[in-house]
Amino acid sequence: MRRMVVGLICACVLSSTLVSAHAQENSWPWFRGVDRSGVSKETGLMQEWPAAGPPVVFEAKGAGRGYASIVIAGGRLFTLGDALSTAEDKDEYLTCFSQKDGKPLWKTKTGPAWTSGPESWQSSRSTPSVDGDRVYCLTPYGLLYCCSVEDGKVLWQKDLKKDFGGDKGDGWGYSESVLIDGDRLICTPGKDKNTMLALDKMTGEKIWGASREGDKGAGHASILITKIGNTKVYVNTTASGGLGVRADDGKLMWTTDVPQAVAVIPTPIVRGDLVFLCAGYASGGVLLRQVPAEDGTVKAEEVYPLNTALKNKHGGIVLVGDHLYGDSDDKGTPFCADFLTGDVKWKKRGSGKNSAAMIAADNRLYILFADGTLVLAKADPADYDEVSSVKVGESERPYWAHPSLVDGKLYIRDQDRIVCYDVKAK
Repeated sequence: MRRMVVGLICACVLSSTLVSAHAQENSWPWFRGVDRSGVSKETGLMQEWPAAGPPVVFEAKGAGRGYASIVIAGGRLFTLGDALSTAEDKDEYLTCFSQKDGKPLWKTKTGPAWTSGPESWQSSRSTPSVDGDRVYCLTPYGLLYCCSVEDGKVLWQKDLKKDFGGDKGDGWGYSESVLIDGDRLICTPGKDKNTMLALDKMTGEKIWGASREGDKGAGHASILITKIGNTKVYVNTTASGGLGVRADDGKLMWTTDVPQAVAVIPTPIVRGDLVFLCAGYASGGVLLRQVPAEDGTVKAEEVYPLNTALKNKHGGIVLVGDHLYGDSDDKGTPFCADFLTGDVKWKKRGSGKNSAAMIAADNRLYILFADGTLVLAKADPADYDEVSSVKVGESERPYWAHPSLVDGKLYIRDQDRIVCYDVKAK
C-alpha cells in the first residue's frame, strides 16, 4: 500500500510538472516570450509561406492605438492600447481577448491616453505580463496595475513616479514589461532612489530598491534573470547604461555606461555569464561577462567594446545559435553578427521599410517592418535570404509592436486590429 501511495504521489507530481511545463511552452506571457529572448523553441513551422501569405485564423478588433505586443497565456490574449474601437472614449485600456477566435472578453481602463509628441509617437508602449490568475501592466505615465485575468478587476495599483521617485530618461513614456520572479515583481522606475525595484506581486508592497547614483532615468528595456555562481542577478538598462542587481537584497553589483543616446530601448540578451547590451542612434552594442567573487558579489568585464555596427533603436535583436540578428538602427537593413566577437557577417536591405521588429523560431526570422511588411527569412549567417513576405495592413501608423508566436500561431498587432496567422507546417 505504501509503495502504491508513493507511486501515485510521484505520478501526480510528474504529471503536474509536465502540465506546468507544457503550459509554459504554449504561452508568450510577457515581452519577447517565456525567456524574454524573442526566440521560440517551437518546431514544425512552415519554412516557406504560400504566395498570399500564411492563412489567417482570425482578425480581432478592439486593441486600440498602441505599440504593446500581444501576450498569450491561459487561452487568452492581452495587450494595452487607447482609443479602442469598442470604447466610447479615447482613454487607455488593458484588453483581453479569446485566444481561440479573438472575441473580446473584457477591458479595464488604466488612465488617459499618452499624447506626448507627434501622433506616431503617442499611445501605449508597454507589453503586459501574465502570471497565473493575474496580469500586470505599466502605463506610459508610470502607473503599475495588477488585475485579475478572469475579469480585469484591479487588485492593486502603484505609481512609479509618486510612490518610488522614478522617472524616464527621455520623454517617450514607460515601456517596460515587468518581470515576475517567484513571489516578486521586478521593475525599473529609474533615477537614483529606486533605480530597480522589487515588489510583492500579490500586494504591491516594496521589498527592496536598488540605487544607482546619478541614474538618468528609466529606459525602455525589460529585466532578465541571470545566475552567476550561486548568485542570481537581474540585468537591465536605463538611460545611463547597463546594470546588474543582486536578486536577494537589491544590492547593485555592477554598472556600465553608454554614450548619450536619445533613448536606450532594446532588451538585453543573456547567455550563461555573457550579457549583450545595445542602443540606437549614436550608440551600438557591447558584450560583457559577469564574473562571480567569493564574497557573493558579481562584476562585469568587457568582452568587446562598443561596436556602432550593432546599434538598434527599438526593433530588438535575437540570438540564434552563435549569431545576432537585428535591424541596423531603424533603417530596414537587417544584419547578422558573431555573438562572441561582434564581427558583422552580412548587412542587407530588406523588402520592407524603416525599423524591423524581429523574433525567431525553427531556423527562421519573423521580421515585421514599420511599413507593415511581414517577412519570413532564413536565420543563416551565410547570407540574408527572404523566403516569403506578406503585407499585414495599411495602417498610417508604424508597425512597431513586436510579433508573438504560440502553438504555431503568429500574432501581429495592427493598432486596433490583432491578426492571427497559422504558420504551422501541414
